[in-house]
Amino acid sequence: MAKKKFKPLNLLIWLVGLLVTLAVAFGLIGKSLTIPYIPEIVTVVAGWVVVVTAIIGGITKLVS
Repeated sequence: MAKKKFKPLNLLIWLVGLLVTLAVAFGLIGKSLTIPYIPEIVTVVAGWVVVVTAIIGGITKLVS
């Protein structure tokens, strides 16, 4: 399998996406972002799910 060429722009785009994802997740956890008609506890749990999956995705990206 051929090794992929390192492209700094791709890394930057991925990093910005990760930071935006975490910002939204922490907004849901801190209750500064809400989803209409959805109970608060559901949005907090959804925020934590996003944080955990973002961290797992970040670790797998750095390892691979």
